Amino acid sequence: MLKKERVDITMQSTTMKRVVVFGGGTGLSNIVRGLKRHPIHVTAIVTVADDGGSSGRLFDQYQVPPPGDVRQVMAALSDVEPLIEKMFQYRFDGSDGLKGHSLGNLMLTALTTITGDFARAVEQMGLVLNIKGKVLPAANQRITLHAELEDGSIITGESKIPLYGRKIRKVFITPQDVKPLPETAETIKNADLIVFGPGSLYTSTLPTLLVEDIRDAVMESAAKKVYVGNLTTQRGETYRYTASEHVQALYDHAGEPFLDAVLVNNAEAFRRTHNLNEKDEPWLVENDLDKLQALVPEVFVQEIATIIDGTVMHKTTDVSEMLMSYIERT
Repeated sequence: MLKKERVDITMQSTTMKRVVVFGGGTGLSNIVRGLKRHPIHVTAIVTVADDGGSSGRLFDQYQVPPPGDVRQVMAALSDVEPLIEKMFQYRFDGSDGLKGHSLGNLMLTALTTITGDFARAVEQMGLVLNIKGKVLPAANQRITLHAELEDGSIITGESKIPLYGRKIRKVFITPQDVKPLPETAETIKNADLIVFGPGSLYTSTLPTLLVEDIRDAVMESAAKKVYVGNLTTQRGETYRYTASEHVQALYDHAGEPFLDAVLVNNAEAFRRTHNLNEKDEPWLVENDLDKLQALVPEVFVQEIATIIDGTVMHKTTDVSEMLMSYIERT
């Protein structure tokens, strides 16, 4: 069923709803930054498949799971003075050994070394940052992401996958029997709403779903499941993908359809608002609504994008309000 109108927001229940959000990177951070303003309990389950930049170097030196995506989500959920959050996100430049590292990555690495446990380090850092909700790494160890491309070649390493510029047939992880934290499956099963956040489809959103126990918990959960669609397609991952192709990739990797609703941007209205040409980059995700409606029971089309410093981004407040409206009427 296609929905173009905004659902009125009415807080009909005094019970705090439990929302679980999947993904990593900037896309997930934008979503949780909006959700934390509402009277709900947010748990972010974050990928640990990053192997590039600061995260990759820290793994090579200290054998800690990649902290980069976890750091970004923790900063988004934090409730501290803006200067403290800015310091946590600060990235060193210069030419010495600190170049490219963020202070937050270094702090999480230090805490992991002190406690001997990455998940414990994330928990303790959450107390320091006074985060509103909880951040759970998808596993308490590094996961290696692989991609099988259309020509059958296998690429190993999250940071290398987008560089080849060929269509991705599927992604998979090693070790394949990796286990999530004991509380993760229970948190998913007890959720009222599960949100698959926007971001790099194959390297941020899908890796968490490839952990078998997490995937099983999602399928068993009675929670409503929503996908917040990407605004633009991405070279090396989803070049010129339509909205339905994003959803189909989620289903193919999960092994079955599982979404109750999808929220997509009104690309045509966005182009008119910002005077954009269809041929201009970045390429907006096109809404092939007939195919999308055949895959997902409810499709919400709203102008949920804006441009900040030349980058197309989700309107944090608008997306969170839509998700709150949806959870309150289900």
